[in-house]
Amino acid sequence: VGNNSPIVKALMDARRNGKQVTAVVELKARFDEERNMGWAEEMEKIGVNVVYGFVGLKVHAKLCLVVRREEGGIKSYVHIGTGNYNPGSAKIYTDLGLLTCDPQITADVMGLFNVMTGYAVRDKYERLLVSPNTLRPGLERNIRAEIERHKSEGNGRIIVKCNQLVDQDMIKLLYEASQAGVKVDCLIRGICCLKPGIPGVSENITVRSILGKFLEHGRVYWFGPLEDPVKARCFIGSADMMGRNLDRRIEVVTPILNPVLRTRIAEDVLELQLADNARTWILDSDNHYTKLEPKSAKALVDSQRLTCKKYKEK
Repeated sequence: VGNNSPIVKALMDARRNGKQVTAVVELKARFDEERNMGWAEEMEKIGVNVVYGFVGLKVHAKLCLVVRREEGGIKSYVHIGTGNYNPGSAKIYTDLGLLTCDPQITADVMGLFNVMTGYAVRDKYERLLVSPNTLRPGLERNIRAEIERHKSEGNGRIIVKCNQLVDQDMIKLLYEASQAGVKVDCLIRGICCLKPGIPGVSENITVRSILGKFLEHGRVYWFGPLEDPVKARCFIGSADMMGRNLDRRIEVVTPILNPVLRTRIAEDVLELQLADNARTWILDSDNHYTKLEPKSAKALVDSQRLTCKKYKEK
């Protein structure tokens, strides 16, 4: 959560105002162990119920649940993000978050908090993909569904945007999608063990990496035509396609159910970043990256700059 965290201060203010507050603090957070311990001790002093991680699994999910008594009864609100609740990284990372009151998603998050706090055992969720139980099979199911849709309708499309792509089973499945004719575009900021452009194996796969002013940190998994967000399925969350994320951590990936929000992700994130030619490096089948150069100054597309401009104007 970083230093001078407004999130932690808000939680402490809520507790001082008589609200029940629970915080799951991961002590194995890289670079933040000491800060997290300090904040946990401060919260405990004023009566916050602090849970120190989960035995055997690192908690990497980014979740916030608020339960309110309103005129119509009890209502829950959830935030699910791709990045930490850290004001420092929020200034230099690109991330995505979903704020929703969808009853199935909020019930899933409440159930997961009950698991992490030791009040329940649960391995099935209505909407969320949660590792180590349902995330891997959920992503596999969506990849296979897009392969089958392509066979019947054509125009198959998968877009993977994450930090690392190294899991062998996921790579094999993406190769299978490519061999079936599905177009697969990967936006991988860090390590990528998939080899694109191999004839008969991955000729329908491209791999890009955007290295700009901000560190690309969002995770998006898109299945279906990018030009038809109503038909497509879209997920965001905390997990990369790595064995540790899929099998050895508590991660959460949520579906984006609202087609208006899917359209925003398609246009403001995926289409824009796939068109970027200012900060993009292209991976070839020999594991070499080549910087993409615009054909002219007028053709320059800097996705990060354009995103900043758009939301600054708003």
